[in-house]
Amino acid sequence: MKLESQRLYYRELLPSDDEAMFALESIPEVHKHLYDDIATDIQETRDVIAYIRSQYAEEGIGRMATFLKETDEFIGWTGLKLESSGDSNKKFYDVGYQLLPKFWGQGYATEATLFFIDYAFNVLQAEEVNAYAHTTNKASIRVLEKCGLHPVQHFLSDGHEMVWFAIKK
Repeated sequence: MKLESQRLYYRELLPSDDEAMFALESIPEVHKHLYDDIATDIQETRDVIAYIRSQYAEEGIGRMATFLKETDEFIGWTGLKLESSGDSNKKFYDVGYQLLPKFWGQGYATEATLFFIDYAFNVLQAEEVNAYAHTTNKASIRVLEKCGLHPVQHFLSDGHEMVWFAIKK
């Protein structure tokens, strides 16, 4: 499946994306506001890609490799993933993104987030899309708010203060 917005295109992550994903996942700056540590072995990245590929098969959606249309350059991953709420086991669509630092501040996260919110509502027939971010990740919070998501609550997760966002159809 290949999807596209104004400047970007999105496709399923493939096993052959392992080196590009490892380059992204091994940058400390990228993981500053994330739970997980940087990838130190390419096998970790291969395992992540395999997990995401299983989401495509089981849920029909998952994070996608994201490229600049103009150059075919890999800029990171964006997209939706179907998650289960721990307490109620209710399923929800989570929109997210992780880009290489050289592509930060150029509107790509906003473009992809708007595209996937629209995709969730109009193709997947979702009633709501959610996202979360560390309270310290001001850039990500700005992107989510610019895309129409509203902070719903603050919560702690593994000792990290987080903000839960939602947008309804």
